[in-house]
Amino acid sequence: MWAALEHHLDGARALRRRLHAEPDLSGAESLTRDLVLEALPAASAPVKVAETGAVLRLGPPGPCVGIRGELDALPVTEDTGVAWASQRPGVMHACGHDVHLAALVAVARALADTGLPVPLLVVLQPREETYPSGARDIVAHGVLEAERCAAMIGAHLQPALAAGTVACVPGVVNASSDEFEIRVHGASGHAAYPHLTSDPLLALAEIVVALQSVVSRDVDPMAPAVVGVSSFASGAAANVVPGLARATGTLRALTTGTRLLLHERVAQVAEHVARAHGCSADVELVHGEPVLENHPALAEAIAGHLTGQGLTRCSTLRSLGADDFSFFSERIPATMLFVGSGSDEPLHSPTFLPGDDDLRDTARAMLAGYLGAARTLVHPDPYDRP
Repeated sequence: MWAALEHHLDGARALRRRLHAEPDLSGAESLTRDLVLEALPAASAPVKVAETGAVLRLGPPGPCVGIRGELDALPVTEDTGVAWASQRPGVMHACGHDVHLAALVAVARALADTGLPVPLLVVLQPREETYPSGARDIVAHGVLEAERCAAMIGAHLQPALAAGTVACVPGVVNASSDEFEIRVHGASGHAAYPHLTSDPLLALAEIVVALQSVVSRDVDPMAPAVVGVSSFASGAAANVVPGLARATGTLRALTTGTRLLLHERVAQVAEHVARAHGCSADVELVHGEPVLENHPALAEAIAGHLTGQGLTRCSTLRSLGADDFSFFSERIPATMLFVGSGSDEPLHSPTFLPGDDDLRDTARAMLAGYLGAARTLVHPDPYDRP
């Protein structure tokens, strides 16, 4: 099986270059989806999901193992200088999704050649980079239940890790991610007569400062969290006290309890500080990804296959980053693997360009994930009900 994977890497490299040259933005990934489907082994007809995504089953009916590949690129202008750079101005695979997709095709072809121990479900997911989440929509579609998907595997390049290293961490690995908007309403007027106004800009400025104490005073010091205000807008004239001030930001947490606490405290701080200034505040929360938690037994089973192939396992990598793969892990046993890269450039950079060795390591990580899931979770059938 591993030898078959090596055999299909040349084709995967060519596919990766084509995908890199022809990227699609989130929500418009139909061409990318169809290109990947054409490269996959012949199988049953794909199920179109989440508007521009697809799910393809390899193997007979029964419990299966899913592997996720993300279809979308980013609104980034590429600056790598390679001959196969993006041909679409302002659009680039700057997060490695082209590598993930090509690696997934190589794994699917290797398994089709050697015979699948259990069926494989190829999950081509749109909209990983934006809301609404493509993973959430695939879960809501019901296709995972219909196909009896017993486990889900994901692999993502991570240049913070050395090449040849794969993070395979049991338990929580990524944070929940929510966004908020605070709108403070006051009473507008002439800036020379501030006593006749209720200044929402001043109120919002104090709200921003007060929010900095939420993590330091309300959250357990052993529970990582972020409350970050990233935009602030109010007014248009130097001599007019505005009637409205607006700020937006992000909330991150590694436990569901902390996540709910942040929701509550942001609303309380905004409303109470605004009231102290004679203003009112509305807080709108946009619920994003839940906490991403790797299935412990699955992660350990995968680790043995990784080290057996000479890859170095990292068992400590956790971050307050987020990935909508968490919608899968919230529903079924799942493990997200982070694959080290030979690139020194950060994700989402216009110069991020993983190499062929990164593609090989990603494919090997995906195959290790499949094998670990096949031997750990599919038998007995998790969809059997007493």
